[in-house]
Amino acid sequence: MSLQAQALWSRRAFLTTSFAGMILLSSRFLFPPSISAQSRPEGKLRLYNVNTKERLLVKYRNRSEQYDRAALHDLNYFFRCPHSNQTCDMDIQLIEDLNQIENLVGRGNEIRIYSAYRSPSYNKLLIHQGRGAAPNSLHTTGQAVDFSITGVRLSQVRRAAFNLKRGGVGYYRRQGFIHLDTGLLRYW
Repeated sequence: MSLQAQALWSRRAFLTTSFAGMILLSSRFLFPPSISAQSRPEGKLRLYNVNTKERLLVKYRNRSEQYDRAALHDLNYFFRCPHSNQTCDMDIQLIEDLNQIENLVGRGNEIRIYSAYRSPSYNKLLIHQGRGAAPNSLHTTGQAVDFSITGVRLSQVRRAAFNLKRGGVGYYRRQGFIHLDTGLLRYW
């Protein structure tokens, strides 16, 4: 094989390998992460949206660790922006974290949702009104939720969220909710 042919093959191999790597890395966003069934509770949530007054009982993952696309669609709609009714694909890890926290301390109690997805325009409106929204809020990308669990002390919910040791956990005692997100590990 000539030197030029080797260089061409190496370039093609590099590009092919790089493309395959990008596909594998991006699959994290297209397909939910796989974690063993023993480490996760049943994929079932009982939710109440305080803004829309809607309730949802949803089983979004089966025992074989397969996600139900229709159930995920229902969750995305349930978590929609209350101002614009826009939806986005909520982060699967956020849903799993919510499920794990509920399993640890809620034991089947209803999860009250105060804020989930916010359209960028609604987030800007909240900032303009001085309502404590952050300019780069993870709510605008479907990576954050503000919630409480009926019948469970907020301090217990916070402790369970801390114990996951991932993402952001904010404690809003006066407002009556916990902020949970899938961003960098941090607490406030």
